[in-house]
Amino acid sequence: MRTSQFFLSTLKEAPNEAELPSHKLMLRAGLIKKLGSGLYTWMPLGLRVLRKVEAVVREEMDRSGALELLMPAIQPAELWQESGRWAVFGPQMLKMKDRHERDFCFGPTHEEVITDIARTEIKSYKQLPLNFYQVQTKFRDEIRPRFGVMRAREFVMKDAYSFDVDAAGMADSYRKMHAAYTRIFTRLGLQFRAVKADSGAIGGDASQEFHVLADSGEDALAYCPDSDFAANVEAAEAMAPAAPRAEPAEAMRDVDTPKQTTCEAVAELMGIPLQRTVKLIALMAGGQLQIVLLRGDHSLNEVKVGKLPGMDDFRFATEEELRAFFNCPPGFLGPVGIDRSRVRLIADRTVAAMSDFVVGANKPKFHIAGVNWGRDVAEADLVADVRNVVAGDVSPDGRGTLEICRGIEVGHIFQLGTKYSAALNCQYLDSEGQLKPMEMGCYGIGVSRIVGAAIEQNFDERGIRFTEAMAPFTVAIVPVGYQRSEAVKAAADALYAELAAKGVDVLIDDRNERPGVMFADMELIGIPHRITIGDKSLAEGKVEYVSRREAATELVGRDEIAGFVLGKLGRQGQ
Repeated sequence: MRTSQFFLSTLKEAPNEAELPSHKLMLRAGLIKKLGSGLYTWMPLGLRVLRKVEAVVREEMDRSGALELLMPAIQPAELWQESGRWAVFGPQMLKMKDRHERDFCFGPTHEEVITDIARTEIKSYKQLPLNFYQVQTKFRDEIRPRFGVMRAREFVMKDAYSFDVDAAGMADSYRKMHAAYTRIFTRLGLQFRAVKADSGAIGGDASQEFHVLADSGEDALAYCPDSDFAANVEAAEAMAPAAPRAEPAEAMRDVDTPKQTTCEAVAELMGIPLQRTVKLIALMAGGQLQIVLLRGDHSLNEVKVGKLPGMDDFRFATEEELRAFFNCPPGFLGPVGIDRSRVRLIADRTVAAMSDFVVGANKPKFHIAGVNWGRDVAEADLVADVRNVVAGDVSPDGRGTLEICRGIEVGHIFQLGTKYSAALNCQYLDSEGQLKPMEMGCYGIGVSRIVGAAIEQNFDERGIRFTEAMAPFTVAIVPVGYQRSEAVKAAADALYAELAAKGVDVLIDDRNERPGVMFADMELIGIPHRITIGDKSLAEGKVEYVSRREAATELVGRDEIAGFVLGKLGRQGQ
């Protein structure tokens, strides 16, 4: 491709709205253009990147045995009502009516549609297993679209759905998809990690997320360096302390805390470790006040709380509700002396093993020290894991301690079981002529999100550093004085033709621009290999080569440069 026949639209500065490096660089490089909140046009340069990601995804899905189809983006409400998700999926679903006042949605996912296809088309166990996939535009009405394509409202997704005769078959399909995803992200040249995850609104028995590792990632991931354990912090189990609870060693006493309303401030005032304090979090569920006790340095895991008995619809208590029960302002609340007949007390596993801890006194400007279970507070109604794990926690597999890193979710695979097949009456006849529900799995990849995530992992002060598998062009030829020097023009055109004939995705910058402008643009848009051709180097029979990931420039013989570049691309002998 020649720049004179292409469309490059680069910016020196990113718009003020851009926050993450990927958002800034995609706008600056002209990969995308904003249309509205969370809505982006993929420009020719960006579309080349997107299509390369799609190609790898399709190749590996086909290799796994999955079959591609394409389902409608607009879905009738009846299917979602039949599955029970029409009312519960949430405001992310964009709902609409047609001219006949019939309800539809712009599909955020396609479990209902594919299950409807399966129940209509699949009759016998002889037709199973099957796995269907599509690469298609989805829409989710994010409350606060941000970070460019990382959290856009409209995005490109690969979603696949497997159908099997039994749980063992479904588990095998799940393993195949795990292997396919591993190959996809490896081929794209990304550093990634597969982690245990919460199944969320999709549901099912088990799931794993695939994360591109990046400091800017929204998700915290817990992993054990000494084993293969890895999980999203939402799903990572915090183990109970191994040591038994110590016997009380202190008398319970009031502590004057006139301005200290946080565990951190109380610990500092008392000169004790933050780990000696306990905070109270008040929730409402089932019309009853629910008190959760956490150690002062720990944070509440709302996903875990929502899975406790009777807590699926919980919310945080209002200040009015707190004052009505405790008759005390927030910041000084605790479990000592409360009417336990009116609340349920839930203690995190760590708190249940503590002795001589500090809590709020339920009166303004005071806390209580030396609090102990049994003696000062009746044992908790429920002891459960309700916190986020932290670095240094024991790994759930018992093979070391956890560390925390950040990741960007780009894929998610689910073992659905019969969640949708049972709801939508999706059955098959087994070998004995009995009707049974199909076992299902579903598997998503954020195709457009991968582009943003890859940039978060691959950039520097000069711009994007695409991997070869994703770059819009693999090689850039920058001829200095192309319009003025016949020697430069002839050498550049000859090299361009030779590399193109070898199947190399090459861009020649034949614009009448200053060298600095051309170099800056090629670095900004992330082309992995650059060849500079100028009169001075040609006089010596050489051209200049530089890798986007290295600073050093190499002088290579003009007649050897094509073979040199092919060697860099791992295609020697062509």
